Amino acid sequence: MSSGSSWTVKQNKMFENALAVYDKETPDRWQNLARAVGGNKSADEVKRHYEMLVEDVKQIESGKIPLPNYRNKGSGGNNAPLNEEQRMRSLRIQ
Repeated sequence: MSSGSSWTVKQNKMFENALAVYDKETPDRWQNLARAVGGNKSADEVKRHYEMLVEDVKQIESGKIPLPNYRNKGSGGNNAPLNEEQRMRSLRIQ
C-alpha cells in the first residue's frame, strides 16, 4: 500500500461528515468523498476505506467483536460522547 493509505483522525472525521452528505445515490460519490477528505486520497482508497468500515460494523453488529466499554465523563450524560454503536448508526451505514 502507498503512504496515502494511512488515515489521520482528522481525515476520518472528514470522511464521516462527507458520508452524511454524499449518500449511495450521489453521482461520482467516491470522487466527491475523496475531495472532501483531502490528503491526496483517491476515489479507490476512499471506497476501500468505506468497505472496511462497513465490514467493521457488520462484525460489531454480529457480536463477533465486542463494543468498547466507554465510560461517560461527567454526571449529566447529555454531553457524553456517543459510543461506537451510536456513532456508526448515526452514519446510517447500510
